[in-house]
Amino acid sequence: MATIAKSESRSASHDVRDLNLADHGRQRAEWAERSMQVLRQIRERFAKERPLEGKRVSACLHVTSETANLMITLKAGGADIALCASNPLSTQDDIAAHLVRDHGIKVFAIKGEDNDTYYEHIRAAIAHEPEITMDDGADVVGAIHMIALGRLDDLPESVRRWVEGLDGARRKALVSRVLGSTEETTTGVIRLKAMAKDKVLQFPVISVNDSFTKHLFDNRYGTGQSTVDGIIRATNLLLAGSTFVVAGYGWCGRGVAMRARGQGANVVVTEIDPIKALEAMMDGYRVMTMAEAAPIGDIFCTLTGNTSVIRAEHFTAMKDGAVVCNSGHFNVEVDIPALAKLAGGKSRDVRQFVEEYVVRGKRIFLLGEGRLINLAAAEGHPASVMDMSFANQSLAAEYLVQKGASLSRDVHRVPEAIDREIARLKLAAVGANIDVLTDEQKKYLASWDMGT
Repeated sequence: MATIAKSESRSASHDVRDLNLADHGRQRAEWAERSMQVLRQIRERFAKERPLEGKRVSACLHVTSETANLMITLKAGGADIALCASNPLSTQDDIAAHLVRDHGIKVFAIKGEDNDTYYEHIRAAIAHEPEITMDDGADVVGAIHMIALGRLDDLPESVRRWVEGLDGARRKALVSRVLGSTEETTTGVIRLKAMAKDKVLQFPVISVNDSFTKHLFDNRYGTGQSTVDGIIRATNLLLAGSTFVVAGYGWCGRGVAMRARGQGANVVVTEIDPIKALEAMMDGYRVMTMAEAAPIGDIFCTLTGNTSVIRAEHFTAMKDGAVVCNSGHFNVEVDIPALAKLAGGKSRDVRQFVEEYVVRGKRIFLLGEGRLINLAAAEGHPASVMDMSFANQSLAAEYLVQKGASLSRDVHRVPEAIDREIARLKLAAVGANIDVLTDEQKKYLASWDMGT
């Protein structure tokens, strides 16, 4: 990854590549907003009611045109916002510049930032002293909890040094002032549920990822389309006739498998869950282990949220020209250190977002440094899908302001009433109508003694 020692636009209130990119960012944010009708309606209400008035929000999300509209909505509701990137390769620099220049939002994100810069930006988000956090992978929440638990040695160096300079009262306040958090993605929810199970979670978290209007649409249709888009943009390969291996058949895996098959690929699914594996088979895909898939696959895509899904033994079995990528959040799904070791520590860039490793005379191509290919090489989910995800985020933030103090220190689903309201607003926005139960039907469904 390229090291970015210093951006062209750095101050105490932001760190972005170049504020001169803001005009283009504004145009792209406005284009996305056209397809985000639900969020627009929420923004209009927020501007009138100001439900987040004076609340400090620290968001660690992919800095994209869709995220820009979420940030603008939160600010319309009265929030004081700091935004950092949840992935070093997902930032759209023009969007970051637009949010800083045109909306006065504190943004700390540069596309291609190195790990030190990435964690310095995480530190900046925590230093905002949030009352509400928003995560896509639980990095901010995780760091806050490391501080709370006194596990400073587990923190990235820049965060640790900053925390060591704080007095005890301020360290304690970093956690005690948080009303709650929202989590966008499966990987983050897995981490947070583990924290809740170990009884270390210090405040309630709303799992936006578990909302029906998020995971059924964002994960399946959004990830499905954008992942295939990223692979094609990076490689310009023809998917028709290829063997496309999908690791993991959750909602994201379902979406990618569906879209790859739509492009004419022969789809193979690998799974550890017998129920999901059976579902994949009944959906018409071949199901096998990764060891069985490795010698026959042309393109491999991991979507599990786990680590080392593709390992050394799989790389050595792959055919010449195999393409490997990840769309499951963290790059640990692909064991990149093992791949590098097998290639003698050598690799070369053969085109943008494509790195070639030679293993036992066979070329293996890693896309986007193993990071989210749909954001590294493409633009992420379509705005119409993120409309529902970010409607959940904005309404979950409002819910935390209203109810956070009474919620247990656990991972909570988005309330069903919010989920259904988002679906209703989306249907209304696209001009689709649904039926309403008659009084007779309501009575029938509520009774147990009515016969045929």
